[in-house]
Amino acid sequence: MKRMLKNTTNDDSLILYAELNAAEIRAAQRRLKAGDLQRIVRGVLCARPENEWSALIALHRIRVLAALFPDAVIGYRSAFKGAMPVDGVMHLSYSYNRTVRLPGLTVVLVKGQGKIAGDEPMSGRNIYFPSLARLLLENLTPSRGAIKKSVGRVAVEERLLTMYESRGPDSLNRIRDDACGICTPLGFEREFHVLNELIGSILGTKSARLATAAGQALAAGTPLDSRRVALFETLAATLRADPLTEKRSPVTSETARINVAFLESYFSNFIEGTEFDITEARQIVLEGKIIDQRPKDSHDILGVFRQAVNPGWSNQSMAIGEAVVHQLQQRHADLMKERPETAPGEFKDRENFAGNTSFVSPGQVRGTLIEGSKLLPSVPSGMARALLAMFIVSEVHPFIDGNGRLARLVMNSELSVVNASRIIVPTLFREEYLDCLRVLTRQGKPEPFIAAMQKIQQWTAEFDYTDLDQVISQMKACNAFEKSRRQYQLLNLSELGTGL
Repeated sequence: MKRMLKNTTNDDSLILYAELNAAEIRAAQRRLKAGDLQRIVRGVLCARPENEWSALIALHRIRVLAALFPDAVIGYRSAFKGAMPVDGVMHLSYSYNRTVRLPGLTVVLVKGQGKIAGDEPMSGRNIYFPSLARLLLENLTPSRGAIKKSVGRVAVEERLLTMYESRGPDSLNRIRDDACGICTPLGFEREFHVLNELIGSILGTKSARLATAAGQALAAGTPLDSRRVALFETLAATLRADPLTEKRSPVTSETARINVAFLESYFSNFIEGTEFDITEARQIVLEGKIIDQRPKDSHDILGVFRQAVNPGWSNQSMAIGEAVVHQLQQRHADLMKERPETAPGEFKDRENFAGNTSFVSPGQVRGTLIEGSKLLPSVPSGMARALLAMFIVSEVHPFIDGNGRLARLVMNSELSVVNASRIIVPTLFREEYLDCLRVLTRQGKPEPFIAAMQKIQQWTAEFDYTDLDQVISQMKACNAFEKSRRQYQLLNLSELGTGL
């Protein structure tokens, strides 16, 4: 038998006989008899109090498993999760069936084949992690009893789709070839048949029905980004859980409606880097004076204003399913019609990024929008639906340019449909707004985004938009036009007192 790798530290809080020579084992047994050590299980001694044993086993999990079950292979559900316990249970392929209970960890031994070609040792120890082909075959086996050993067909399909999206079709062909070579010695011929059907259906060479939304979309010729759809589902679930605060529209006249649309277009373009003095922007939008030196930037502001003020656009709820594709293309074609270099109304033909964030790949835009939009009816109309619609467009980033402006227009349309206050994102709030989006995108945490958008809607709704000069003066007093959060704080109108 292969000699166990010894623990490389002098910490004797956890002593494993498998790592010791005969003399060291006798010394440890004398310490056990003297009461300096306690036995956790046979062959495992500990110098720490019993209430610390679970944490020790967790810290030294692979080391302990290699000592107690030499030549075992991390198996089934545990391998699928990256050699991590699932609900406190670790599955190992071993030479016999047994369930062994350790502090904080249940080890389920499943009688099966030991290591084979492709299985690799973990941390240089006498325990192995299975090849990807073996891992997938094991997780297609039937699972009975209270402790499920395999994740099942749907989870395997999801894993294969993720690999297809990230590594391409060749990766699935390699897995299929490897699985074909090992299925017989493992006794997994039936499981290989299922795996072969799944891979063939993803690659389009077979017609077995796929169970996941991503798989069905791919089979229908509209592949989608399954990770993004899962993120949309996370946001939708949070939006369904608790009612959101929602402010009624402060607009009471046509003049006020035009002024809100102007300020919305000004700040929305400022977020995207189209910076004008508010007086210049007012001349462009309300007086029709295009700035000769900056005609494209001038038309950017006009494009947002046109959709914010025209009821045909401003009260248009986001479509569901296939219809969302045409709707967003129409919106974008109108928004960017003066910018032919951005391919108005045409989905992107290349990847786009924001910092380190890569958005949905061009080939998955249609499918991701269609599947994401199907979640809209599952959340309450108004604020909740507005935030979900906005995030779907923002996260897919379906066009070469204009995505942020389009996302906020979509959001505000959902608010106008229920006569709620549209949202203006002032310059000083820009970084907080973008930070919350990044947290949702990268960490899957919707709460900061939801809180921030409720906060800024409340801020927007406090103003009376009847007099444009007055509201601009009030917003300046609230620091809305400032850029530095270190130097300024965005104030609510109610904090200014009665002077303005």
